[in-house]
Parts: sequence; structure tokens; C-alpha cells
Amino acid sequence: MATRWSTQTITVRAEAEIWSSMPEMAAPKLTESAPMPPPPPPEPEPTPAPEPRPGAVKPAPAPEPAQTEADIGLIKKKKKEEEKKKTAEKEKADKAEKEKADKEKADKKRMEREKEKAEQEKADKKAKEQKAKEDRAREEKERDKNKQAEADKRKKEDARKDTQAKADAAQSEAMRKENIQRMQGLAGASGSENATGTALKSSGPSATYAGRLVGRIKPNISYPGDMLGNPRAEVEVKVSQDGTILSRRVVQTSGNKAWDDAVLRAIDKTEVFPKDTDGRVPSVIVLGFRPLD
Repeated sequence: MATRWSTQTITVRAEAEIWSSMPEMAAPKLTESAPMPPPPPPEPEPTPAPEPRPGAVKPAPAPEPAQTEADIGLIKKKKKEEEKKKTAEKEKADKAEKEKADKEKADKKRMEREKEKAEQEKADKKAKEQKAKEDRAREEKERDKNKQAEADKRKKEDARKDTQAKADAAQSEAMRKENIQRMQGLAGASGSENATGTALKSSGPSATYAGRLVGRIKPNISYPGDMLGNPRAEVEVKVSQDGTILSRRVVQTSGNKAWDDAVLRAIDKTEVFPKDTDGRVPSVIVLGFRPLD
């Protein structure tokens, strides 16, 4: 059976853009002279594989194609890359593990240092508190010692004052008794009505007696050092009837305590005054001493 194709003129006035995953060449435009191509023949349907008969032997699979040297090289390269990757991953894991261990070790050391620091601070604080306690105890002991010293000093001063008071009382009593004896002897006094003396008869030291006493006392004066000027020290001396010195005191200081004390020591060393020309010794006499006289 023959097929006849008829020709006809087709005018196409359209444009389009077609996108595809693979570039394709456009077919030529139809012209009046060009006949239309025949449609493609339909694809034959696949013939189904015959079903195996019961009891039939299943055919063996086709053998795999033999590997070439290129395939072997690729396999080795791939295996080597996998081993290299595993090695890198293992090194990375080992490094992370080591860093973790180092960090734990560093943290442990830091905690130990902090613990040691805290213990040291605690020990320092305890030592400081102990030192402060010892200082307070020492200060209290020192205060107690000073208080005891002050108490002993007051006790000695009180004892000295008591002794001085007793000495003064004894001296006053002696003078009182002396005055009583003198009053008892006034019955035989020979003075006038206006006389103010206390002796039975008027008397006094001779003109040279005071000079004799100063001359007797002065060799006993021991004064160390130099003297500025020529100051005068006046001393009142009380003596008994036999000339024994009973007491002495400075009634007018020279302004130089060392010279005053030297004069008093010299009087004490003299002990006894000589009798005056009339055979008597005045009970009280005031003597003056100058270092350059």
C-alpha cells in the first residue's frame, strides 16, 4: 500500500525560547518548498522474559568485568585517602583529648594553687592574730609593771616623808624641851624690864667667833668644778651647849645648789663647834660662805 504526501504552504509567525538541560540545535523553519518530515515510527514494545519452567536451572550470573590497572590505582588511591582521613581524624581526636587532659591538669594545678593560697592566707591571718594577742599581753604586762613601779615609788616616797616627819617631830620636841628648860631658868635672869632676851644674862658671840667657825669649816668644803662668780650661801646652825652640831639648814641660797650642798657637807664633817672666848657656845648662829673669800 503506497502513501501519498501532499504539500501545502504554511506561514509561521511566532517566536519562543526553550530552556533545556542540554543544548539542542533548532530545526530549520518550514518553507513552501520544503515538505514536512514524516512522523517517527512508534517504539516496539519490550518482549517479556520467558518465565522459567519448573525445575529449570537458574542461569549463573554473568562474571564481573576484570579490573584494569587504572581501576586498581583508583582503588588504592581511594583507600589511601580514606586511611589518611582516618589518621587525620585520629590525630585530631588525640589532639582534642590531649588538650582536654592538659586543661584538666591545668585546672587541677590552679585549684591546688588557690587552695594553697587560701591556706597560706588563713595561716598568715592566724599568725597575725596570735602576734596581736601577744603584743596586747606584753603591753598589759608592761602597764602592770609600770603601775607596780609607780606604787613602789609612792611607797618609798611615803616612807621617806614619814621618816622626815618623825625626824621633824623629834627635833621639834627637842626644841620644845630646850625652851622649857630655858623658861625654867628665867627666874634668875638679870636683864631689864624691857629686855627681850631669853638668857639669864646678856651675852653674844665675840666679834671673831663667826670667822673662827668659818675658818674651821671651810677646809672641809669639797667642791668639784669651776665657780662662776663669788656667790654667798648663808646657813643657820643649831648646836648644843657642848658645841655638838644638832642641825643645819640653808636660809639664803647662793643660787648654786652644788655650792650649797658642799657647805652643808662640810658642816656635817666638822661635827663640833669650839667654845667662844667666854667658854660658851651660842645655840643658834648664822654663818656665810663664799668660795673666793
